[in-house]
Amino acid sequence: MTTILLADDHAFMRAGVESVLRGTEFDIVATVARGDETRAAVAEHDPDICILDVRMPGRNGIECLIDLRKGGDERPVVLLTAELEDGALLSAVTHGVNGIVMKDGAEDELLATLRAIAGGEKAIPSPLLHRALELSVKGVPADPLSTLARREREIANEVAQGARNREIAERLGMSEGTVKVYLYTIYQKLGIKTRTELALLAHGRAPVRDS
Repeated sequence: MTTILLADDHAFMRAGVESVLRGTEFDIVATVARGDETRAAVAEHDPDICILDVRMPGRNGIECLIDLRKGGDERPVVLLTAELEDGALLSAVTHGVNGIVMKDGAEDELLATLRAIAGGEKAIPSPLLHRALELSVKGVPADPLSTLARREREIANEVAQGARNREIAERLGMSEGTVKVYLYTIYQKLGIKTRTELALLAHGRAPVRDS
């Protein structure tokens, strides 16, 4: 059996992945819901392959990948994501990601991706590879959230996913009041006034302002 570590903060997605792999040659030996739990779980369970959600509280999947690679850990990593912004894509490819599976259609692609990786191949969709090559040549557009601290970026990314303050507080382990304070600071740093503007910036699109 090929052992798998699954890191995803959504119980529904974890159940879906477990369902896809049930009865196959892949065995999920550990699951975690936060990115910052990944390194300890890897050390404890020593999985053959890691499946990491790109957007997680604590530490995102790209940061987990980089952390593994900087620690000399070259085990295969598959990123599971609903979308992949240019900077994240280039960082993932640069740090040796082995596979990328989009959540839309993951039930059809995940097993094939894992089998390819278990056979020593990489499984990154051609359009993403071509885009990464373009970015490596042309450069990545400036990250509009680059001025934010790590915790502020986490909150901004949660807002971009449509999470309300209560949901953000639960996911990141803080009070709603603290989330509001962070949002006020974020708005001040970015020169914006609304959640919609923040979501647009987090998705890499400048908000449209009235003249």
